[in-house]
Amino acid sequence: MTLELSPDELLTTTRSVRKRLDLERPVPLELVRECIEIALQGPSGSNRQTWHWVVVTDAEKRAAVGEYYRRAVEKYLRGAGAAGKLFADDPVRGPVQRRIGSSVAYLGERMGQVPVLVIPCLEAKSLPAGNQAGLWGSILPSAWSYMLAARARGLGTAWTTLHLNYENEVAELLGLPEEVRQSVLIPTAYSIGTDFKPAPRQPLDEVLHVDAW
Repeated sequence: MTLELSPDELLTTTRSVRKRLDLERPVPLELVRECIEIALQGPSGSNRQTWHWVVVTDAEKRAAVGEYYRRAVEKYLRGAGAAGKLFADDPVRGPVQRRIGSSVAYLGERMGQVPVLVIPCLEAKSLPAGNQAGLWGSILPSAWSYMLAARARGLGTAWTTLHLNYENEVAELLGLPEEVRQSVLIPTAYSIGTDFKPAPRQPLDEVLHVDAW
């Protein structure tokens, strides 16, 4: 069963879910496989399809990944660039940022309890020193497609990258080959409720440039 969402509704209501992840309800692996199957229709440079999807369900491994994420979040929250500290003096954006900061802290303490952790990866023997858009463009759109497919099936996800502060440790934990690079860490669980709405965003005309800046 999928939610009755129009394409526009799906695209505008797929949110980073943190506090509303159901940590107690198991997620069938077959449902995760369905979402990844859809994600594999995403773009891949020269159609190489050098992607790999690491799905972590083992409780001990989830806890270990979660501990690395917790450490990274702890350090992140102390920094001046933490989400909750941005736009502090803006009466509109400030409260939104503080809510995000609170939810990041919440997930930081619970990542290891999320039923399924998904890490989309890409084969890359080396990372180019210059423009890497072509490289990561072959996995990040698919990661987003996975999140859209999950949302349509009543699952909540969040786009997180702080675990990459411990990328080597996580790679060793999960037995990843040296040439396999991690992109994002996507916690996946049933969402508590499915009534998500579009998030506040900057007005289009403040960010749109036609023909020139």
